[in-house]
Amino acid sequence: MIRSALAAFMLLWLAAAPAGAQEIAVRHAQGETVLPGQPAKVLTFDLAALDTLDALGVEVAGVPGSNIPEYLAKYRGDAYVKIGSLFEPDYEAVNAARPDLIVVAGRSAPAYAELSKIAPTIDLTIDPKGYLAGAKENALTLGRIFGKEEQAAALVEKLDASVASFRETAKDAGKALIIMTNGGKVTAYGPGSRFGWVHDDLGLTPAVPDVQAATHGEAVSFEFLLQTNPDWLLVVDRDAAVGQAGAAARQTLDNELVAATNAAKNGRIVYVDTVRWYLVGGGLAAMQTVVDELAADFGKD
Repeated sequence: MIRSALAAFMLLWLAAAPAGAQEIAVRHAQGETVLPGQPAKVLTFDLAALDTLDALGVEVAGVPGSNIPEYLAKYRGDAYVKIGSLFEPDYEAVNAARPDLIVVAGRSAPAYAELSKIAPTIDLTIDPKGYLAGAKENALTLGRIFGKEEQAAALVEKLDASVASFRETAKDAGKALIIMTNGGKVTAYGPGSRFGWVHDDLGLTPAVPDVQAATHGEAVSFEFLLQTNPDWLLVVDRDAAVGQAGAAARQTLDNELVAATNAAKNGRIVYVDTVRWYLVGGGLAAMQTVVDELAADFGKD
């Protein structure tokens, strides 16, 4: 009885691991995961990974059941297994999908240990202090896993060229402040923050170098915006990104204090692509769009 059960297990294992399959060791934010070969069925909770995988032409089997952005709307369809939310896995759905690889990052990273019990799992969380480098490394990692090394390298090369070009523009652009509006409140971000790569990697001079330390993550006042008086104000509208009702960013910033800033007086308030900045984050295609749109906005001056 034991011998027959063991034989059945070995047959299943051999069927799942094609002859000649080569192991793939993947270093990631929570350690190392060894894949028995190139995954055939991948589930991702991370929209940045979905963005990159889509750009690489890799077939994805399962995605979160909500917050899929419009430019990736095909993944809302029934052809793709819905595996939970950006934060909370539906473990029953994940298990039933029998994946070869699960991808988590950021919002879903706390579920890494439990998901690893179901299938090989990697955590592609990016350190904000090395955001661009981390995004490129993740793209190259996914390229290596799925045999798309050349495509990943081409995406990285294109982004590098765009970044280098924008850095030349940024030299003479003046000081910029990144803010996020959320339910009528305003929070400022600086170097090393979740949006800090705009300063750290794209070279925009921060209006307040230590804004993150100064505010401790608390909402800043309109008086703070006037006192800081940035040449450029980059606005992330969180309500728009997550589909929640609330005061729109333009309505929130429509007051005399903001109007008195250099950014407002010179028409340099930029309402950025919040979906790609906030919701998707470090997907390589999303970052390419962010850089391209900033180049267009700053090029108008």
